[in-house]
Amino acid sequence: MKANNLLQQINFIKEIDKVKYIQRKTKLFNSDRNENDAEHSWHLAMMTIVLAEHSDVPVDILKVLKMVLIHDIVEIDAGDTFLYDTTKSHSNTDEERIAANRIFGMLPKEQADEFISIWEEFEDGQTNEAKFAKSMDRFEPLLQNISNNGGTWKEFGVSYDKVYEKKKAIKEGSSSIWNYAENLLNEGVKKGFLQK
Repeated sequence: MKANNLLQQINFIKEIDKVKYIQRKTKLFNSDRNENDAEHSWHLAMMTIVLAEHSDVPVDILKVLKMVLIHDIVEIDAGDTFLYDTTKSHSNTDEERIAANRIFGMLPKEQADEFISIWEEFEDGQTNEAKFAKSMDRFEPLLQNISNNGGTWKEFGVSYDKVYEKKKAIKEGSSSIWNYAENLLNEGVKKGFLQK
């Protein structure tokens, strides 16, 4: 049984290498190079470890790490949807559900069930762990766009109100990080790369 598990797990590991090829709209800090999903997930994992003390409530850090590392794996099949896309919803889609079942389904059943459950919990955003994971997911590109003088906000003409609406999810996981983020958004308005 373990030998069969190992083969399934190795096939999964090979499959998720494709995450490295999923390009995001957001660019790296102080850069004109687009970030890929693997870089994004790694950065969120590091942010989770470093910023965990700022969670408003105690959270299971290992569970948050699992969430931030697997939440975008579905984009191997479903593709990345830009947070400010006006034609396609950024929320959980049928394509993502099909992708989750296929990709996580490559693992042994117990692991597959766990990964799908963690992915669903992140998407639902109701538990303390999911709220903190989503805070990290919304905070990282905010920092990137600030470092790039508006970055994708400026490039795609995204207004302050739209950015604020999407980024306020940070507040659900960490009020202190949200206060910092809100100040950065207001600074972006003053500097002219976010329009109210």
